[in-house]
Formats: sequence, C-alpha cells, structure tokens
Amino acid sequence: MNNQPLIEIEDMTKIYQMGEQQVHALRGVSLTVNEGEYVAIMGASGSGKSTLMNMIGLLDRPTGGSYKIRGTEASSLSKSQLADLRNREIGFVFQRFNLLPRITARRQVELPLFYAGVPSGKGRKMAEESLRRVGLGDRIFHKPDELSGGQQQRVAIARALVNNPGLILADEPTGALDSTTSDEVLDLFGELHAQGITLVVVTHDPLVGERAERLVTLIDGKVIRDEHQNGKANGR
Repeated sequence: MNNQPLIEIEDMTKIYQMGEQQVHALRGVSLTVNEGEYVAIMGASGSGKSTLMNMIGLLDRPTGGSYKIRGTEASSLSKSQLADLRNREIGFVFQRFNLLPRITARRQVELPLFYAGVPSGKGRKMAEESLRRVGLGDRIFHKPDELSGGQQQRVAIARALVNNPGLILADEPTGALDSTTSDEVLDLFGELHAQGITLVVVTHDPLVGERAERLVTLIDGKVIRDEHQNGKANGR
C-alpha cells in the first residue's frame, strides 16, 4: 500500500508584483493532503485561498517553497509537463459551471477525454457512465439551458470525474446555487468522498466548510487552523 501523501506543500510563498508594490498572497503555507481526504479551505476575501487553489491546481507557480503531487515536484516541470500532470491528476469544479451553451451534457463531459486522445466510442461510454454516477443518466442529451443550476453543476462534476483523477478541486462550488440545490450538490460530494475520492473544496461559506471532514483556515496568506471537524487537531 502506498502511504505517500497525494499533496505535499512545504513553506509555499507567492508574491505578486503590482507596479512598485509587492503583494504577499501566500506566506509560508505548509499543507499535506492524503488520498481519500475531504478538505475544505476557508478564508475571507484576500486570505490567499484562491491563490492556494491555483497552486494546488497547477494553474500558477509559487514564488518559493515546494509543491509535490503524488511525489512529483511541480517546480521541476515544464509547462507541457504541468499540463499533462494537471489533466491526469486533477478534476476541476467551478462556481459558474463553465459549460458550453449549445452542446449536450454528454459532449460537455467528453471534452477532457477528447483532449486526452481517448477514442470517441470509448469516450462516449465513459461520459455516459460519469453522468449516471452523478444522477444524470436521464439528462445525457440535454443542453445547459434545459437543465437546472444544480443539474448543470452535476454535469460539471461528471466532467471533473470522467478521467478518474486523483483529486477533485472545487472552487466555491455552491456559490451560484440556492440553498436547497447547494445541499444536493454537497450531498453528492459526500457520496463521492464515501467512495474514496479525494476532495479539496475552496470556500468562504461555513455551511460548505462544515460538510468536509477537515477544515483548513487561511488568514493573510497563512494557515492559522487545520483541524478535523470533530475538533481534533490534525497534528499541526
């Protein structure tokens, strides 16, 4: 059995140059996420949580520190290698769904497989299975304007799952949904976690954060709390 963490971040910093001013978005963040964990990263606007999400998602490079995903040091990789690692290991779920307006749910979910070079016949089957997994087996041929907000987010989750990534990274996944629909999406996240999927959810909403098994809180670019939801500290 591999006991290696899925994510290992050590003393990560990120500095943005804004004219003559330096903005320290991350100030020595260290974080480990093991396979199968459900982690919520919380913080107010300006806390650094969106910057940290971009780093975890391999969408940006840190100024300093180390980031390993499944033992691979990200800083040593080229842009194309980062893209390959991102496509293989990370499925993204965004607040605004990021669906294309005129194509069916199945085609939306097939897109990552197309870019990964999966044959079209196999891709169709994989997309349909992923949609059934999130409860949309009867909406395979529906377009976004024929779906509710919650169903659109489920399509986005199916798209994130279709490549069987090591990590689902969700950015404010209920931010565009009403409370009832938010609960349905969070229930689905709970089901996926129960199936062993690793989830990292970035949010400012305590109701979203309390669904995770572990809560990491950022203030001013620093981790100020890292604990399991039963109140037991996570050894930090």
